[in-house]
Amino acid sequence: MNIPCILIPALVGLICGILGYLLGKMNSKNDDSLALSLQADLDACKANTKNLNARIATLEADLAAKAKVTTQSFAAAAPTLIPFDATLAANVLGKKIKENDLKIVEGIGPKIEALFNNDGIKTWHELSQASTEKLQSILDSGGENYAIHNPSTWAKQALLAYQGKWQELKDWQDSLLGGKE
Repeated sequence: MNIPCILIPALVGLICGILGYLLGKMNSKNDDSLALSLQADLDACKANTKNLNARIATLEADLAAKAKVTTQSFAAAAPTLIPFDATLAANVLGKKIKENDLKIVEGIGPKIEALFNNDGIKTWHELSQASTEKLQSILDSGGENYAIHNPSTWAKQALLAYQGKWQELKDWQDSLLGGKE
C-alpha cells in the first residue's frame, strides 16, 4: 500500500477540522454580542411597556373620576324644588307646555313617554337623574322599535326643563338632530 494515499486525506481532514473549530469559535463570540444586544432591547421594551401600562392605568382612573363627576353633575345641579313657569316656557318655546311633559325632550314621543312612565320616570327631575344606561335599558325592553333611539342627551334636556332654563334648552335643541348631538 501506498502511504501518501492514506496520509494526504487524513491531513486534509485534520486541517478542515481545525479550521472548522476556529471558525466556530469566532462566530460564537459574535452570537454572544448579538444575544446581549437583543437582551438589552428586550429589557428596554419591558421597561417601556411597564411605564405605558402605568400611564394607561392613571388615565383610566382620571377618566372614570371625570365621568363620575359629569354624571353626578346633572343630578347635583338640580335643587330640590323649582317652581314651573308655564308662561315663560310658552313664550320661549312658542307652544303651551305642561309641567313634567317628557315629550318636550327632543327624541321623546308619546310612546317613549309611556314606556318611561310605566318604569317610574314621570317627571323632568326623575328623567334628569336617570343614567343613559338605565334609559337605554328601558328602551330596549320596549322592543326593537324603541331600542334604536339614543337617549344620551335626554337627561340634560330634562334637567334644563326642570330648572326652567327654557332659552338654553331651546338653543341646544335647535342644534340637535333627533335628540342626538
